[in-house]
Amino acid sequence: MLASASGFLCRPMQPLHLPIRVECPPGACDCRREQLLGTPDADLRILQLTREEEKKLLQRLESISSLVDLEHMQQRIHALLGLEIRITPGNNEVRTMRGIQIDLGDLPGLCRKTRQSIPAAIRKGLERKPEIAWALLDAHDLFGMPGN
Repeated sequence: MLASASGFLCRPMQPLHLPIRVECPPGACDCRREQLLGTPDADLRILQLTREEEKKLLQRLESISSLVDLEHMQQRIHALLGLEIRITPGNNEVRTMRGIQIDLGDLPGLCRKTRQSIPAAIRKGLERKPEIAWALLDAHDLFGMPGN
């Protein structure tokens, strides 16, 4: 214990212990969790995405209401978890929601199942509200007016 200027005893600051995701069974995942945990000064925010929090996130992504809402979710996910989600029209013709590319990048600590379930939840949200997909395509000038 340390004495402060006011004479009260104070304890050195302890790091906050937030719940982190339970590790996957050996050989079931390629998330490189141990590598992440073994790296000094690594960004461990992605490990705060517990299974319960992941379920809430997936429900929220499935219920997006607009392109602005989707973009807001992308920003919040990046700020809170360090995960950047890029959503763009595919290189080929976009006939279904599968034609929209959803890339999560290569982030150590992101579970293989989560890497698959986030794009699936976004696609479900886009299928539920196709006007969001149209707005996304329009934002990439796929529905732009000639001469623009």
